[in-house]
Formats: sequence, structure tokens, C-alpha cells
Amino acid sequence: MTASARLSALDASFLALETPAAHMHVGWAAKLGAPAGGRLPHFVELRDHIAARLSRAPRYRQKLAPVPLSVHAPEWVDDPGFSVERHVYRAPGPLAELVDEVLSTPLRRERPLWEIWICEEPETREIGLVGKVHHCMVDGIAAVELASLLLDPSPEPPASVDAEWHATPPPSAERLLVRGLVDLLGAQLGVLCGPLRSATSPARATRQAAAGTTRVLRALSHSLGIAPASALNGELSPLRHLVSAQRPLCDIQAVKRRHGTTVNDVMLAAVAGAMRAYLMRRGERPVALKAMVPVSVRSPDDALGNHISFVFAELPCDEPDPLTRLRSVHETMSQRKSDGEPEGADLALRAAALTLPAVQHALSRLIASPRTFNLVVSNIPGPTEPLYMLGCPLQATYPVVPLAERHALSIGMTSVRDLACFGICVDREALPDADQLAHDIDTAITELLE
Repeated sequence: MTASARLSALDASFLALETPAAHMHVGWAAKLGAPAGGRLPHFVELRDHIAARLSRAPRYRQKLAPVPLSVHAPEWVDDPGFSVERHVYRAPGPLAELVDEVLSTPLRRERPLWEIWICEEPETREIGLVGKVHHCMVDGIAAVELASLLLDPSPEPPASVDAEWHATPPPSAERLLVRGLVDLLGAQLGVLCGPLRSATSPARATRQAAAGTTRVLRALSHSLGIAPASALNGELSPLRHLVSAQRPLCDIQAVKRRHGTTVNDVMLAAVAGAMRAYLMRRGERPVALKAMVPVSVRSPDDALGNHISFVFAELPCDEPDPLTRLRSVHETMSQRKSDGEPEGADLALRAAALTLPAVQHALSRLIASPRTFNLVVSNIPGPTEPLYMLGCPLQATYPVVPLAERHALSIGMTSVRDLACFGICVDREALPDADQLAHDIDTAITELLE
């Protein structure tokens, strides 16, 4: 068994955080235009295309195998009953209604944890795709990479060779238990052997330990700070609604260049301005909300799973001047990065992986508490070149960032060529007026441009 066959502590935390009202799947809603030839591909053609690409990502034919007594995180094992018909579905449009229905339903744990829904919109000659994958399986970047497996850089797709696949027989409960105990013991021995390895270069080990401890303490100091009370953090229903917004990417890049910031800074400042307008319209006094900002620590060799860390940053929603908001966000994020807080949070998560599963789950719930943050804001890099699915050009894709318990709002942004696409995921009972946020984000970017 390879190390990647078992859920990491961070992967497993997303299983522990799932409740009947908080579904821990990441996803996207995408629009594909008509091919140059004019004929939209039929559903069966699209489903067969997806099936032929699964050999590139074997994890999508695997399901979870819990370890007896929960002594360790579950393993990924082949699903002997796998069939693409149980994961790729046809549905009526329009896309906006389909995506809300799909996002409001949890994934079934006894199957591989992903689904793709396809609808056709004849009036606009577009194809809509809604995909969702459990967060224990992928992070936001890996979800985008899944889409890239289905898409090609040219209208003519290369010939797919769908090699015959046979499921490996699942391990017995006894075997799962033994492997879980062995892996757990191996991790503990690794900790014990750390001082022995350090003895070969004590000065270097001391410097590394001091730097790592400083980073962890800085990360913890911001993550454990109390988030302000907000209407965004009430009881959650299982009902979701995705609000989509888009803006030419060049507008965001123009603000970035003019003020010497980053695209991520501009996005965070725009969200701060949008939330200020939204709260004032609801009759609430705008306060500086606390955002969890995922940061990728993924390397090119990393497999599926979560390779992310977190930064907690204040969004200056209480500041009326848009440029002051941008400067404040830029200073905060620059300081967090220079202090090594993403690396410190990653070290803290790795240390938590050495504790018992019950302790890991308790820590996960503490970190995901509304006392820790008010909302998630995530910038997910997207494709810069044209992409096609059976000749249909990708026009837009809106990311879906899941909502943890008592968190009614998350905002993700990804780019498709020259378009910045915002996916605003809300609990539609808690925030029934969230459609206005699309206009608020657009206005906030215009303010920064002006």
C-alpha cells in the first residue's frame, strides 16, 4: 500500500466536519459553447468521453474503506461495483437551477465520492456541467485539475484508450486493522527518531526547530483569534445556492499593477467592499470580518488529496475607502507570508496528524468553528489557454467552496482565459438575498479601478 492510499489527517478532517446540513464537497459549474461545426454532442457521447478519461485518475474508481475501531484514517480501495452510470447523470436545465439542486445533496459514502451532472440549454446552444467531489479527496486546485482531465487544448480530442479495468479485491477488516496499526506505529516511531537524526547536525536542527516553532506560534495566534459575531454564522440548512459573477481578468490585473499588489489582494479587497455594501443594505453595521484564505502547498509531484494550508486575515469591511481597503489587505497578506504563516499552519496540521483520530476530529471542529472565522475566500488558479470538451469551448467555470457548519457564505474565484469567474456559495435559507452580492463584487472592482 502506498502512502497516498490512506487519507491524510487533513483529508480525514473534511469527513469529520460533514453533517446533514454541511456538505463537504468542492465543485464547479461550467458552461461550454457549441462546437465550430454546430452540433452539440449528445449526453451519451459526453458520458463516454468522461469514462474514457478515468484511466488518468484511478482514484475516481475508488471508495473509502474505514479502519475497524477507527484507529487510523480510512484507506482508498477499488470499488468492485464501479460504473460510470452511477456518477455521470443527465438532467434538465437551466444550469442555475441544476447546480443548486446538486449542491444541496451530499455524496453517498459507499461509492467513489464524485458526480458530474450534464444539462443542455438549447436556447443558448450551451452545455452546462456541474461537478462535485468530496473535499477529503481533492482540494480546490485538484478539482480544477480534474476538469483539465476532461478538457483538451484543441477542438479535436486525441484518441482515448480506455484500458480494461478490473478492481483489486478489497482488503479484509482484519487486514485494514493491521495496516492501520502499523502505519500509526510507523508515524510515532518517526517522531521518536527525529532527535536521533538531529544529533548528526545539532546546530542546524536547532535553527530549523526554532524557525518552525516561531511560524507555528504566529499561525496559531491569528487562527485562534475570535471572529466577530455575524449574521453569516447562524444555523445552517442543507439548501445551497450558487451566485455567479464575472469580470474581465484585465480589470483585476490593472488594479494589481497600478497599486503594486497581487491578484489575490485585489480579490480580497473586492470581497471586503462587497460585504460592506451587503451588510449595510441589510441594516447591519459593517465590521472587519475574519476570512479563512486557503493557500496551496502543492508540489508538481503531489497526488490527489489536500495539499493546502490556511491564512486567517481580517477583511476591512468597516473601511469606507476602497484603496485603503486594498492597502490594508495587501499589508496583512504580505506580513502573513513574510512571517511564514502558511508554512507554520502546515507544520501545525502535520503535528496534529500524529495525535489520535478523536483528537484530530476535535481540532478540526475547533478550526472550523464560527469563533475562528466568518467566511472562506479562495482564489483558485484556472486555465490560461482555450480548452475544449468534444469540440465545445469552455466559456466559464464558477468554483464551489463548501460551507462548514454555521458558515453561510463562501466565495471562490477562478480564471478562464481572460475572464475572472466568482462562485458565491450560500445557504439559501440563511441568506435569501445573496444574489445582490454579484452586483456588490462588480461594483467593488469598479471602485478600485476608478
